[in-house]
Amino acid sequence: MFRKMRRFKQQLEQKECIEVLKSQPRGVLSILGEDGYPYGIPIDYWYCEEENRIYFHGAKEGHKIDAIKECDKASFCVYDEGYREEGEWALNIKSVIIFGRIRLVEEQEKSLSICRELCFKFTDDEEYIQKEIENAGKRVQCLELIPEHMTGKLVKES
Repeated sequence: MFRKMRRFKQQLEQKECIEVLKSQPRGVLSILGEDGYPYGIPIDYWYCEEENRIYFHGAKEGHKIDAIKECDKASFCVYDEGYREEGEWALNIKSVIIFGRIRLVEEQEKSLSICRELCFKFTDDEEYIQKEIENAGKRVQCLELIPEHMTGKLVKES
């Protein structure tokens, strides 16, 4: 169903893909928008390795929510900061692309738990996190991406 990577010699192992997902703060979620136009959204996320799920949060209404209600297929792209080999100008970047199905998380307790984990990616200030959840938790819509296919690649910018 999904294509094999053309440049398979640059393909990352599954564990390398997971490390990229666990270490990066944001990526681009792509869905099918209005009138069939692709809609890519820069977004922060939380990868739950135990569930093999990617979680997002945002408003309860808008273009993204409308698009997901129309079509549950999505892709999500994440890439690291890269590194340079000594004496070279080109960056070596690890990128991961996930294809899957995305759904709205309807359970309030699950949504609050997701929000908490998302906050922990950026701060360990418990008091701040609790205050944010109390202030905005009821207005948040969490999303769950269920991966069907994942590939990763080491790309040299040259």
